[in-house]
Amino acid sequence: MTVYDDAHSQYITELFAAEDEALRRARETAVEQGLPAINIKPEEGRFLQLIVRACGALKVIEIGALGGYSGTWIARGLPPSGRLITLEKEPDRAGIARQTFIATGVADRVDIRIGDARQSLQVLAADAPFDFVFIDADKESFNDYLDWALDNVRVGGMIAAHNAFRKGSIAGDAPPDNYTEIMRTFNQRFASEPRLLGTIFPAGDGMLAAVKIQ
Repeated sequence: MTVYDDAHSQYITELFAAEDEALRRARETAVEQGLPAINIKPEEGRFLQLIVRACGALKVIEIGALGGYSGTWIARGLPPSGRLITLEKEPDRAGIARQTFIATGVADRVDIRIGDARQSLQVLAADAPFDFVFIDADKESFNDYLDWALDNVRVGGMIAAHNAFRKGSIAGDAPPDNYTEIMRTFNQRFASEPRLLGTIFPAGDGMLAAVKIQ
C-alpha cells in the first residue's frame, strides 16, 4: 500500500531536510524579488545533496540556477575541493542566485555562467568528464541536455532531472499542460536509456535520478 503524501513529505523534511535560516530566507527572498515559486522542495534538495556526496562528485553542472536554492543544496553536498558550475540564461536571476550562494555560505565553490545553456555546455565539454549533472531548466531542451550529460558524465557519475511528474499531469492527477507530453516522453527515454540505471524519487514534482553505467 502506498502511503506517501504531504504528511510524510513534511515528516521527511523535518527529520532530514529542515532549512537553516539562511536557506529559508534565500527561498523567501527570491519570491519577494519576483522569481516564480518553482524551487525544488527541501526533501528533494536533501536527496540531491545525498547523491552528490554518494557518487563522490567534485565537478558538478546544474542547468537552471533560478534563485540558487537547489544549487545551495547541491553545493553543500560537495567537499571543500568540489565545484558547482550553475548555468542561468537570465542575468537578473543569476544575480539573485549569486546573493543566495553568498548568504548560504557556498559561494566559494560555485561558478555562475550566464547565457544560453546549450552554448555554455559546448564550452564546458572541454572540461569533461563531470561527476554529476542536474537538469532543471526549459523543458523543450531537456533531451538536448540529457544528450550532453550522457556524453560528458563519467561512468559511475550521476544525472538527475526535475519535474518528472509535471504537477501531477503525468499520472492523470491534474490536467495536462504544454509540457506534459514532453516530460512523459523524456521520462520514457530516461527509463529505457541503456547507459543509465535510474528511477524517480517520488517527492515534490518527481526527481529523475540515474547512475551512468556505460
